[in-house]
Amino acid sequence: MTPFSLHGIGVSNGIAIGKAHLISNALLEVVQYDIDKKNIHHEIKRFEDAIAAVRIDLNKIKSQLPSDSPGELGAFIDTHLMILNDKSLSVLPKSIIENEKCNAEWAIKKQMDSVVNQFDQIEDQYLRERKQDVIQVVERVIKILLGHSNQIAVKNKEKLTILVAHDISPADALHFKNHKYAAFITDGGGVTSHTAILSRSLNIPSIVALQNARALIRDNDLIIVDGTEGVVIVNPTQEIQTHYKKIQNSWDSEQEKLQRIKTKKSITKDGAPIHLFANIEVPNDIVSVNASGASGIGLFRTEFLFMNRQDMPNEEEQFQAYKKVAEAMGKRPVTIRTLDSGADKQTALDNKKTSPNPALGLRAIRLCLSEPKVFMTQLRAILRASQFGNIKILFPMLSSISELRQTKLILERAKASLRKEKVKFDENILIGGMIEIPAAAISADIFAQELDFLSIGTNDLIQYALAIDRTDDAVSHLYNPLHPAVLRLIALTIKSAHKYKKSIAICGEMAGEPKLTKLLIAMGVEQLSMHPSHILSVKQQVLSSSIKNMRTSVIKLLNLNEVDKIETLVKKINQST
Repeated sequence: MTPFSLHGIGVSNGIAIGKAHLISNALLEVVQYDIDKKNIHHEIKRFEDAIAAVRIDLNKIKSQLPSDSPGELGAFIDTHLMILNDKSLSVLPKSIIENEKCNAEWAIKKQMDSVVNQFDQIEDQYLRERKQDVIQVVERVIKILLGHSNQIAVKNKEKLTILVAHDISPADALHFKNHKYAAFITDGGGVTSHTAILSRSLNIPSIVALQNARALIRDNDLIIVDGTEGVVIVNPTQEIQTHYKKIQNSWDSEQEKLQRIKTKKSITKDGAPIHLFANIEVPNDIVSVNASGASGIGLFRTEFLFMNRQDMPNEEEQFQAYKKVAEAMGKRPVTIRTLDSGADKQTALDNKKTSPNPALGLRAIRLCLSEPKVFMTQLRAILRASQFGNIKILFPMLSSISELRQTKLILERAKASLRKEKVKFDENILIGGMIEIPAAAISADIFAQELDFLSIGTNDLIQYALAIDRTDDAVSHLYNPLHPAVLRLIALTIKSAHKYKKSIAICGEMAGEPKLTKLLIAMGVEQLSMHPSHILSVKQQVLSSSIKNMRTSVIKLLNLNEVDKIETLVKKINQST
């Protein structure tokens, strides 16, 4: 057969070569048929049994999660259970069956279409993508109604099996922990979808947003998945296979070699120490942090403790979570970012508020200052946990010095309340600020005077500096970390930190990109915080760097105005030793 290629969004790097296994899309198989009036009760019972079966299945999957599973997996299952138990899906379809005298499959699909249509009206990209969770839950119910068996069956040797689907639910993806599949590719999904998040945590080559892969690929077709480039090659020639096998072998060899430097200190060739930290979302992520050889935790995204639930975690629950991480890390630093809720990260607190433009609305520190009781609860929990380890506090999305001073005032009140109760905490706990708004970068010298450390959040800094929604595929090609304005904002922040002898870190996606490592440390960054799976690749770049030899090139680069020229110079910097 003639080879052809498909292009999507690569969300997890690496090369996989194997046979395609198509996962059935139950929604496409649903047809409407009439139910005799005397059989309506039986049809409703069939629907109720399917809902109960899916509930049992999801709870079973959650109970069987390995102890070292990524922490977000349990949260995904909880989300699907919450959707399943919502009356819009578990109750209203019964009325449709009764009123329209139709089959259960058609009733729940019709109700799903109504619910999904409501999601399509939401402007926020992250919330729009949550409609996929609704679809995935309904698809599980329909599979039961249609009598389908488990859709992820082993048809070939697992290491040679590539799953092809319209979309894969987090619950189905959990099977990857027990079965070593080569890769998966989907028609749907985006860079912020649960599917993409899962693929990165499971560390297998994955591509989403292929649009028509499931329709164009046949069961048992030989396919190549290039997760790095976001390309799928179907029915490759022997020559193409040989080419990609060489790339695959080289990739695998490099991953094995990286393990050799796990215990090496992260120091440049000219003796500059570069601290490599890990980003985490939940306490269970500590397992992958320790496996990576990270020097500590540079970013604990606490909002994930608040997500996928209808209530707010109380002080004791938060305290136990922070304490668990602090104790596990020992003397290694743990930087806890206060609640960065809003925009693409919704919590029960956000559900009370609406904004025409969530990314520019009441979020992060703004939201915390507007909800002082919630903020005080979190600060008390963090302070209480500080006596059990080396904890630092990081405030997100600061934009003005008055905002920072309000924040520090509430922190002092939290300390005073604990002193009054004779509760111990680290009286000298360090506090830092996220520089992720252009206004903050321009005013970095002011923030540096009032904070113990600065941390650059490059994801939002790029988004706000370039006026680009990084979750919008229509403009994602304009999202460029090497834009001269972005680099100058970063350089300005670094200069301000150095001027007042404050430590400076980067904790956005740029920190975990090996192609940018040499540039960032030559610019003066002392700490990089990233997903644990990226640490060894970045360390490899650090070990082969000489800041002294790169400094002249960086000065030249910061005076360039064209992205293509900057990219060319970055390549030269990466070739330097």
